[in-house]
Amino acid sequence: MSKEVTIVETPYEGTKSGTISVKPYFDPEKSNLGLEKYGMSLYDGVFHEEQLACIERNGIKRYLTGLNEFAPDVKNLPDAEMRDAKIKEIRTVVAQLEKELAANIVDPKDEDFWNKVKLLKHDNDEFWSQITLRCGNQKVPLDPKKDPYDLIKLYAIEAGGFSMVAPSYDAARTMSVSPKFFLDKYVDTVSTKTEIKKLKNRALSELDKMFNKNSNKLFYVAKVVDADSTQYKKSTPNDVIYDNMDRFINGEGIEKNLKRAIATFTDAVNMDMETLKIRAMVKDSTYFKFITPKSDGFIYHVDSSTMMGRNVSDIIEFLKNPLNDNILLDLTKKTEKFWNQ
Repeated sequence: MSKEVTIVETPYEGTKSGTISVKPYFDPEKSNLGLEKYGMSLYDGVFHEEQLACIERNGIKRYLTGLNEFAPDVKNLPDAEMRDAKIKEIRTVVAQLEKELAANIVDPKDEDFWNKVKLLKHDNDEFWSQITLRCGNQKVPLDPKKDPYDLIKLYAIEAGGFSMVAPSYDAARTMSVSPKFFLDKYVDTVSTKTEIKKLKNRALSELDKMFNKNSNKLFYVAKVVDADSTQYKKSTPNDVIYDNMDRFINGEGIEKNLKRAIATFTDAVNMDMETLKIRAMVKDSTYFKFITPKSDGFIYHVDSSTMMGRNVSDIIEFLKNPLNDNILLDLTKKTEKFWNQ
């Protein structure tokens, strides 16, 4: 009787996720000695090389390999099923690498698995201290299906083993200090960029709808999102407002971050007309000092010295209250007098 052989693929065998590489990361909206204008992270010909990071405790070094089932990020997985799946994945990869690099055949299901591992133990300083990554302005291709060392680097990057490389394009965008490089899994990176494009296209579609069917709402939206709200009057041509909002959505207004600009515009569009108009009115009332903050931290209606709240949200709720209709009417008359000029 022939013995049944079970073949277990590692996560990067047979993958359809496209190319994988380490690419220079730059944010065109953040200054980097002018290099961002040319799509560069470093000066031409300059390279950064980093050794795999490790944590040393009691004289023992634990390398951040991404292939250690006893690492805190694995042990702290909240779901037991996820934890078991991750341990199985790690052992499968380690078994493959042991076979390729040390001619050591280890069964991932063996209870004494880690006692039989020779090369890939996380505290093997002789091996892991030799793992380095060198990056410049050109992308560094990784082929984890063919090159065992690329597979090692891939797991190490995802585990935070190289501080200069973010584990993804999305992670790089959200870091408080921009990294020099990021791990580019083509499909994931394109998905992130496509998400922003879709959001922008939806925002532009809403802009078109307002321009064609609801110019009154377009007027209020422009007042809410544009820092220079007082430039807009009822007599302002819709083409001017449209052009300014188009620029705002594309990150060319006061908000340079594209995702935040789109979110700001979309949030304004999604407000009901009552809230939108009051918010626009509060903004201009603040500029003309019909309402003003005082030293106690509250904002007051100037003419009546009535306390309205601590922030814009408080003021909007205050003005929506029927008990305060007299103040709402006063601010409406004053702001609309300016708007109708």
